[in-house]
Amino acid sequence: MFWTTGLAGQLGVLAPLALALVLSSLVGIERELAAKSAGLRTHALVGVGSAAFMLVSKYGFDDLVGLEHVSLDPSRVAAQIVSGIGFIGGGLIFVRRDAVRGLTTAATVWVVAAVGTACGAGLPLLAGAGVVAHYLVTRGFRPLARALSRNSGAPRAVHVSYADGRGVLRQVLTSATERGFAVAGMTVDRDGTEDGTAAVTLSLLGRIPLHPLTSELAEIPGVRGVRIAEDDEEPAD
Repeated sequence: MFWTTGLAGQLGVLAPLALALVLSSLVGIERELAAKSAGLRTHALVGVGSAAFMLVSKYGFDDLVGLEHVSLDPSRVAAQIVSGIGFIGGGLIFVRRDAVRGLTTAATVWVVAAVGTACGAGLPLLAGAGVVAHYLVTRGFRPLARALSRNSGAPRAVHVSYADGRGVLRQVLTSATERGFAVAGMTVDRDGTEDGTAAVTLSLLGRIPLHPLTSELAEIPGVRGVRIAEDDEEPAD
């Protein structure tokens, strides 16, 4: 029967839906400021949608409860949120220059789905803790990840764009080796370059900070841009 829960009951489920919108938007704002492919609108919609599915799972079949030969499992709809969100997350992950990108953003969307589900399930404290954990990991763990990367001895990537045909790359490589780095590899970036501009990604070995080197490289005549590839899935996070 239609409207079996009554208008008052339906108004009551708007509170967890609104909480899901607020909390998922907080996560989306952080991703938007970081210029990620999935930003404010994506995270807000995922959070609200997850909460709505959970609320439907809990209250959408009240008219069938008590009927003979009818057995309901409220967790079934919620379980499909976990698998369904994989389609969105999978679309955010891609491979470029033999490097996997989008993993952290995909994981963030998955976390937002969990936050929305917690709101719909009536667990606001758990939902809020999920948002706090998101900020702790994406912002608080970043210096730790950089320190671990420096101490691991693994190659670190530096993107350099420069004026082509003026011997700039030779000066860049010289500066890197003079500072104690070893060039483990170099990849030409042919995407997003303009006429007269070339771009390369240098894989550097060395357990010394990269920032002094990037500052020095930026001062070389002809260098038009230098940035470090972070541990996160996308550059310039």
